[in-house]
Amino acid sequence: MKQKESNKELQVVYTLISLQTGKKIEIIPDDQPVTLILGNNQLLPDFEKSLIHLNTGDTFDIIVKSENAYGPSDPYAIFDVPQDTFSIDGKTDPQMLQKRNVIPMTDVDGNKHHGEIIAITDAYVTMDFNHPLAGQDLRFIGKVISINT
Repeated sequence: MKQKESNKELQVVYTLISLQTGKKIEIIPDDQPVTLILGNNQLLPDFEKSLIHLNTGDTFDIIVKSENAYGPSDPYAIFDVPQDTFSIDGKTDPQMLQKRNVIPMTDVDGNKHHGEIIAITDAYVTMDFNHPLAGQDLRFIGKVISINT
């Protein structure tokens, strides 16, 4: 990215949609634009590349394939965790162990991860540690409200 394009600030509004499900993942409404800063490695690269040459008032319809977004869903990031892992003093909070709950976990190296509960048995809790948007092709439909360079 050229120096001129680095740290360029765009105020945009958009709707983010999963192409696999058609579900609206995020809506940034016209009255609450968000500021995106180009060139600081915080945006999906394909999304950022599509925004670089836009001007104030331009609309966009950008598709970012899953392999260029959050990657494919990795079956090795889904595994069973013994249910007693979630016990404190031999007791488990039944509100915590529910399908679709996202639980922060720490691995043996001290790294933090968030896992979604996808199944529960008497002995195990099956957790998915993939990014919630893994395996999703993403579509951003929006408009550039303003640009500051």
